[in-house]
Amino acid sequence: MKATPISKIMTKKVVCVSPDQKLLDVKHIYEKKKFHHHIPVTVDGKLVGMVSLVDFMYRIKGAGLDDNNVIYKELSVKDIMTPSPFFRAPETSIEDVAEELARGNYRAIPIVEDEKVVGIVSTADIIRFFLKN
Repeated sequence: MKATPISKIMTKKVVCVSPDQKLLDVKHIYEKKKFHHHIPVTVDGKLVGMVSLVDFMYRIKGAGLDDNNVIYKELSVKDIMTPSPFFRAPETSIEDVAEELARGNYRAIPIVEDEKVVGIVSTADIIRFFLKN
């Protein structure tokens, strides 16, 4: 069961942003109910970076909830993203991804095939898998 490919449990409808989008767009994504993981940054579907909630919160420095705060309109995704992020392929085993997440360096890992983001897996996805099996 642990040899099952990660593609079986990954989230396939991935919310992505582009490097040139403003932080206001990122704020709106994080304000959505049940959205709490990382956001892949893509250019023409290709993974170029990641934005975490920690990256976002650190850079807004108390800007608050007001969409009109200047920081949301001045800073872009490229100003806060982590470039060249860690990723895995769809055929990577759930066990391998679980081990990587357990190391604590990541909370979510994008799944990339032919240079395109095809999914994302979070720590919560892995926990749910092991609880069911």
